[in-house]
Amino acid sequence: MELWNKLRSLDAYPKVNEDFYSRTLSGGLITIVSSFAILLLFFSEIRLYLYSATESKLTVDTSRGERLHINFDVTFPALPCSLVAVDTMDVSGEQHYDIRHDIIKKRIDNLGNVIESRKDGVGAPKIERPLQKHGGRLDHNEVYCGSCYGSEESDDQCCNSCEEVRDAYRKKGWALTNIEVIDQCKREGFVQRLKDEQGEGCNIHGFVDVNKVAGNFHFAPGKSLDQSFSFLQDLLNFQEENYNISHKINKLSFGKEFPGVINPLDGVEWIQEHTNGLTGMYQYFVKVVPTIYTDIRGRKINSNQFSVTEHFREAVGYPRPPPGVYFFYEFSPIKVDFTEENTSLLHFLTNICAIVGGIFTVAGIIDSFVYHGHRAIKKKMEIGKLG
Repeated sequence: MELWNKLRSLDAYPKVNEDFYSRTLSGGLITIVSSFAILLLFFSEIRLYLYSATESKLTVDTSRGERLHINFDVTFPALPCSLVAVDTMDVSGEQHYDIRHDIIKKRIDNLGNVIESRKDGVGAPKIERPLQKHGGRLDHNEVYCGSCYGSEESDDQCCNSCEEVRDAYRKKGWALTNIEVIDQCKREGFVQRLKDEQGEGCNIHGFVDVNKVAGNFHFAPGKSLDQSFSFLQDLLNFQEENYNISHKINKLSFGKEFPGVINPLDGVEWIQEHTNGLTGMYQYFVKVVPTIYTDIRGRKINSNQFSVTEHFREAVGYPRPPPGVYFFYEFSPIKVDFTEENTSLLHFLTNICAIVGGIFTVAGIIDSFVYHGHRAIKKKMEIGKLG
């Protein structure tokens, strides 16, 4: 019995006989309000416990020798698909002209409706027999050797496709001023396709893989030629001022998608105004921030975020900037790490206890203040000392 009495003396929660309870209206209101607050905060904690939170951290990007995957979906409402070429170059010296692989072009009419969808490249049916280098048509028992139209590097060099003729001219630093006289291009339907697509627009989407160094990629009318490490544009028989580089960027991202990513150029549209009859170069200057996203299961997504500014250069002065839409990108030395984290069960229970205990304690203090204040005022009124 003595042991039980000692344990009873340690009771931190002494009980009061119900006969001594005094229930008040203010106490009931405080109980209702505090109970509602407890329920509200309880469900808020459950939501935080069930859903993960994302923590961010900044570190120095030490990666080397990686590749950058650029995804794009751009619509040119006033440029035919046969004239839009995709080129890339970077500070390491790697250059790719008129990229065709992994790119889909859709011919669209002036209302934006798709006329035809195809992978980039010349693919029209060939017409009549090829013209030989010596001037005659190819016989069934002859080996084809097409003319390079004066751009041969040796007497036995053959140009058997429109692209090979263009490449030979590129190496010479020449521009094709009249592609209609090139037999290979006529047979491949390139010239006819240009005529057929007059007045059309083009949606071009796909991706390019480039070195993870500063560089640029661009959409330019005409097929790109390389001369002295710079881009020149073979603009066929069209005048530069007639090029309308109005465009809408439906999608542009650098790397894989991850939860919460915002691509600031998605849905951006620019309309060229022919106030002075001049086209020009529309430039986007992109700052790419390497980003790693780690989900709740520990899976990592290596991607990038970016910010952008833009500028339009009219084709005036000398040298005149070639018309087109250019994206110049460079990388931030700082990398962002996003990590999904869940609240632990112990942390959840601790928060629940803190909420319940804290609200009951505060409610008790308020109730005691109201109760004793009311009693003091009532007692003073009874003895006639109030007012």
